[in-house]
Amino acid sequence: MSRPIVLSGPSGAGKSTLLKRLFAEFPNKFGFSVSSTTRSPRPGEVDGRDYNFVSVETFKHMITEDKFIEWAQFSGNYYGTTVASVKKVIESGKTCILDIDMQGVKSVKYKTDLDARFLFVAPPSLEDLEKRLTGRGTETAELICKRLAAAKAEMEYAETGAHDRILVNDDLDKAYRELKEFIFEE
Repeated sequence: MSRPIVLSGPSGAGKSTLLKRLFAEFPNKFGFSVSSTTRSPRPGEVDGRDYNFVSVETFKHMITEDKFIEWAQFSGNYYGTTVASVKKVIESGKTCILDIDMQGVKSVKYKTDLDARFLFVAPPSLEDLEKRLTGRGTETAELICKRLAAAKAEMEYAETGAHDRILVNDDLDKAYRELKEFIFEE
C-alpha cells in the first residue's frame, strides 16, 4: 500500500483541476478521500462524489463521535475528512488522496499515524489567485477577500517546510508533470 498523499493549497490554486486530470489518467490507482461539509453544493457538484454534504447538526455530532481525522471551520461552514472515507480508499487497494486546508495539514501531520506525504499547490501570486477566484463567478467579493487572506497565511505556512514539496501552478501541463513526479517518486 502506498502512503496517502495530502494535497493542500489555497482555493483557486488548481488542486481540483490537477486531481481531475490525475484520476482521468489513472482511474484505478488513486482514490479520493471525499470530505464532509456543511456548505451548499456549487453548480455541478454531486453529493458523495465531490463532498458529503451534511447539516451543521450532523457535522457537530460527527465531531463529538470522533469521526474526523481533521476538521475545520471556514466562512461559517464546516469541512472535515472522516476516518471512514480514508479507510474506504485504502481498503479498495488505491493510494488515498486527501485535499485539505492548512488546519487539516497540521492535524494530519502531527495528530495521526497516516504517514502521509504532503504537497502544497501554490498559485503564481496572490494577484493571479484573485483573478482566478473572480473569474469563477461563484463567490462574493467579501468571500474572495477572506479566501485571499487565508491563501496568504497558507502560502506563508507552506514556506516553513511543512510540506514535502511546493508546486507552483503557473502552467497547468508543467504543474501536472510535477504532480505525477511527486506522486510516483516513492
